[in-house]
Amino acid sequence: MSTPIAVLVVEDEVMIRVDVADYLTHRGFEVYEAANADQALEIMEAVPNIRLLFTDIDMPGSMDGLKLSATVRNRWPPVHTIVTLGHRFVDKSELPAGSVFFAKPYGPPDVARSIHNLLAGQ
Repeated sequence: MSTPIAVLVVEDEVMIRVDVADYLTHRGFEVYEAANADQALEIMEAVPNIRLLFTDIDMPGSMDGLKLSATVRNRWPPVHTIVTLGHRFVDKSELPAGSVFFAKPYGPPDVARSIHNLLAGQ
């Protein structure tokens, strides 16, 4: 049996975070959750097998999702990122290499499909 793919979901809106995390868990992913970038970085340091970061841009704390994704890319280069935001479009040039942008609203199936596509392209 293969090892599940570890994903970190970072979203300050609890219902959205739980919805995405539950969907991914039921699809066989190993899911970790954080409400902000500070918690996310603690989890990244504690769990070395995380392969994908799924983060909202707008959230409270020391940094937003774009800065978090850049920090993760610099410290853990193999980790891919999916960035999401509800009220504006993010240009690909604003994202770290290996990242994908989703505008809200999105469906958890779209997230799962993008995770598989990103990791298949490694």
